[in-house]
Amino acid sequence: MMTNGVVHANIFGIKDWVTPYKIAVLALLHEMSTTKPMALLDRRRLNKLILPLQQGPDLTLEQFLKIVEECCLRMVNAVKHRYASSLNKELFFKKNFILKTPEPLITFSLFLGLFMRQMLLAYNKLSFSQVYKLYKSLQQYCHRVQPELSALPTEDMELTSNEDPSAESDESQGPLSQKQAEYFLARQAYLLKNDENKAMSPAKLQDELNNILKFNPDFAEAHYLSYLNSIRVQDIYISTHSLLHYFDRLILSGGEGKSNGDEGYGRSLRYAVLNLATLHCRFGHYQQADLALQEAIRIAQEANDHVCLQHCLSWLYTLEQMKGSDSVVLTEDSVKIAAHFCLPYLASLGIQSLVQQGAKQGMPANKLLDALRGTDIMHWKQSLSELIEISLAQTTSIWRMYGKSTMARQQAQLLLNMNSLEPVNFSVQQNNTEAFAVALCHLAELHAEQGLYAVVSDIMKHLKQQFPPHTQHAKLWMLCDLKIQFEKAMNDGKYHLAEPHVTAISALNSTEGLYRKAQLLKALNQTTEASQILQQLQQQCEKSKDIEMTIRVMLASAELHWDSSGFATALPLLLQALALSRQHNLQSLTSETLLHLAFTQLMLGIPEQALVLVQDVLESVLAHGSLIDKGRALLLAARCQMALAGAAAQEHRLTALEQAVHTLDEAAVYFSQLDCKERMRDIHYLQARLHHTLGNISQRNKCSMLFRLLDQELPSSGMTVVSHL
Repeated sequence: MMTNGVVHANIFGIKDWVTPYKIAVLALLHEMSTTKPMALLDRRRLNKLILPLQQGPDLTLEQFLKIVEECCLRMVNAVKHRYASSLNKELFFKKNFILKTPEPLITFSLFLGLFMRQMLLAYNKLSFSQVYKLYKSLQQYCHRVQPELSALPTEDMELTSNEDPSAESDESQGPLSQKQAEYFLARQAYLLKNDENKAMSPAKLQDELNNILKFNPDFAEAHYLSYLNSIRVQDIYISTHSLLHYFDRLILSGGEGKSNGDEGYGRSLRYAVLNLATLHCRFGHYQQADLALQEAIRIAQEANDHVCLQHCLSWLYTLEQMKGSDSVVLTEDSVKIAAHFCLPYLASLGIQSLVQQGAKQGMPANKLLDALRGTDIMHWKQSLSELIEISLAQTTSIWRMYGKSTMARQQAQLLLNMNSLEPVNFSVQQNNTEAFAVALCHLAELHAEQGLYAVVSDIMKHLKQQFPPHTQHAKLWMLCDLKIQFEKAMNDGKYHLAEPHVTAISALNSTEGLYRKAQLLKALNQTTEASQILQQLQQQCEKSKDIEMTIRVMLASAELHWDSSGFATALPLLLQALALSRQHNLQSLTSETLLHLAFTQLMLGIPEQALVLVQDVLESVLAHGSLIDKGRALLLAARCQMALAGAAAQEHRLTALEQAVHTLDEAAVYFSQLDCKERMRDIHYLQARLHHTLGNISQRNKCSMLFRLLDQELPSSGMTVVSHL
């Protein structure tokens, strides 16, 4: 039964205010008011606890005592004693039982006093049989946790009851009042938005919602929370069903129509269709989403609703991006229209989308960062915390793409340590958004590049707790974890461990999966299959304008030419990759490309030019590169020094060789931190040769022994220090 959208309390089965749980809350209030020597921190925590206890659904005595114990341990025994006194029949059956305990220090003019007054009035309205029923339920409520509290004599009671006492104890939690239901829904919705781990589990929450809807099927807000809960577990059927029921009930209740007439009905209908389109987008049903969006646009145009139209346009360019189409024009139009109608949130969201597309297509760094800087000023002025977080996460990604690892770490830490500008309710900060997941994934990858796998494990553990596998953003850390594990297995030369990761990566991102598969096949000397995959990937990247992956594919193709001793044929590919990386300010890829060019020149017999190139990029690699990149750069520099020493005059030769030994020692430090045994084998081989030339017999023997041990341990990959970078 609903009148103007207001749910009557008796629909939820609540006949009065007095329940065993409310009496437990009252016992806590009495103890708080009569216990004077109490620590300030304990009293503050208990004061904060009272409102959720009073407004929330009824708890079992065990749950109630556990919550009180977490706030103030010494209060638990006092509450138990106070509650046990309520089982005294002589006290209980007197008219003013609620206030017969020692007079509290709470006046009726305060909120808690009003709560006690409501309890008193409700208790005084009970008939004698209802009081007896309350007394029996009170005994059963205590007996579930502490049988000794309810073990009081009852033989002097001449009243009898035809009800089975065990029936109530086996009963599930009773229905909620309107206020309790609204508080429960508001709390769970807030937790789902800001910290899903603190919300109830999907199954338990759905049971509670079904219990609420059983007593009031027209409770629209319960249907909407059921929709949000179903999205958590990717249940398309229940989520669609609940969303449609929500808008049906919203329209039928007349809540909007009463204030806005026909406009209220039409507005609900427009946003119902728009929400249905977003739901299909989330589940990848692009055709159904497109049809729903077109319908929402048509209805919004008929009603001349510019705000709804702008939301539709925002989702339209988002849908085009998800389908892999070019949506730059649509996004630019959306930003212009949003700015015209003074919709700063949608305008900023469009600019951030343009920045993301521009980064993928290789726009210059200064333009992207200038665009973000301009929107950030507006975000801070209007306290748009969600957009601030997205902007920081995007800046982190851009700095990483440009190869500035230090700046990327700084931006990620800035986001993780930023206090949310959103109001904090239920003691929960907003920390389960996509921006936080992206920042943590970047930190995990940056630590993995430096060989700090213990730290990576801690970050991943936190990500798995904060974003469980069934949640929307779990794919981010799943892909990040798989890429880290793949790179670690490849660095260790354990290709059999890397192979399963390729399949898993492909399931989450087909482009990344193809690239990793080509890397693995190349390492296994299956050059023909690797070449075919790289050609396929090259075509995909040219179509999607993914500049970063295009350059990586070119570098991998050049390495395939090395395997067939086609060093001269690799030069055009490397020069093209160098031009692209410099054009788009991709410093990390520029350094990697120059190292490839230096290695090619070394193999072509011009070590002087090769050493110049290595020295040009060495500072950048040591400042921002990963451990594997630092080791490779130093190893290449040592090989160039060895080649130049062979052609040097006798008086300079020993100095050049000693310098090469020193460079190899530095490279060995980086490779040993990664436990990269294949690279260490190459290092020991070159060190043994150098020490032999220098006449260091003991050092030569030591390096030879280490090389021998690693050579026996590692499988033969067919790649030697001569044929790869």
